Amino acid sequence: MRVEVDRDRCEGNAICVNLVPQLFELDADDYSVVKLDPVPAELEELAARAIRECPRVALRRGPD
Repeated sequence: MRVEVDRDRCEGNAICVNLVPQLFELDADDYSVVKLDPVPAELEELAARAIRECPRVALRRGPD
């Protein structure tokens, strides 16, 4: 599984960072960044939750 961040939509709310800090972080401009690509199997469920809970719909599942 891969996760992509739409920087045009991301507002740096950090919901994803709080849910899965092993996978997401905020960069110097307060945009979410995916730290692991592809997402490790043990984090896929949490990554899917972060995608669902992003208030700006800035996260999406990328091509495998």
